[in-house]
Amino acid sequence: MVTGVWHGKIDNQKIEVKIIQDGDSITGTSYYYESASHYRRYSIKGYFDSRDNSVVWWDDQVIEDKTKGVSLFQRNKRGLSRADFNCPGGGVMKLDGKLYAGADQQEPEADIHLNKDGTPLFLDEWDYVIENYTVGANDPEIIDSVSLISQTPTIVQKPVETIAEEKTKPVPPPVIKKEQPIKTEVVSVPVIKQESRIEPSITPPTIEQKFTSRQKIFTKEIPVSGDSIELRFYDNAEVDGDSISLFLNGNLIFEHIRLTEKAYVVRLSVSDMQQSNELIMVAENLGSIPPNTSYMVAQVGDQRYDAQLASTENSSAMIKLVKKE
Repeated sequence: MVTGVWHGKIDNQKIEVKIIQDGDSITGTSYYYESASHYRRYSIKGYFDSRDNSVVWWDDQVIEDKTKGVSLFQRNKRGLSRADFNCPGGGVMKLDGKLYAGADQQEPEADIHLNKDGTPLFLDEWDYVIENYTVGANDPEIIDSVSLISQTPTIVQKPVETIAEEKTKPVPPPVIKKEQPIKTEVVSVPVIKQESRIEPSITPPTIEQKFTSRQKIFTKEIPVSGDSIELRFYDNAEVDGDSISLFLNGNLIFEHIRLTEKAYVVRLSVSDMQQSNELIMVAENLGSIPPNTSYMVAQVGDQRYDAQLASTENSSAMIKLVKKE
């Protein structure tokens, strides 16, 4: 999964890139840094090409600039980053490629070497999405909302020491008569608490909301008979963390079904069914390789039926189960 925190160097400049995959698109943020207090942060845009596992992104706009007095970007090389997503083994994931920084961005001008690392050096809004990506935070609405939050200009507050100096700055004494006592006032300096991170207050949609809002795409009709039918669900492509829920005639009957190369078996009572029934497969997530694809095998007595099911953020797959006369 390309979504995550990446550390390494671009043109020998230390960088942390937080990449979030949204379908074929990529969003997130990049930090070019010398230290934890001296860095420049950009929002990024790009795309993932599944045909050759290449990741392409570019720095879109500056969000924070804390490089005063630091020699970041002396050669001013910023441009299009193109890297190959590869997994050499042992849990290691790499992005190796080139930076195309010329006017036409056709000739490579610098090297890119990044390793995936689950621990960010800089805490921000995208950490929530990365940590919860496979359990609902990959929803496009959440990603769009966090993107808006991340691009809000940072409000720079005065340091505590500056506030303290202003509060305790000597004030010229007022002109008073000798007989009047001099009043003194003690000014307390407020303590400003610095938040370590920002968590967006975004609630992912429930599976019922996804079922209601998505279009139902008819896939196949299967005749049913006897006492019960058996349905077996498999991941139809590379096992990448797909999970689904099943609705029968509008009612949620199974949820959190994790699709793997082994069958997940569901048995339904035929006597409890209507004459014509709609079985809907709703994607709980899209795994790391959209869309969410499932291979279903239905065993009705000694008859076997199969179907290829696909579900996205906008649609769900529908099977009709019709009782024989």
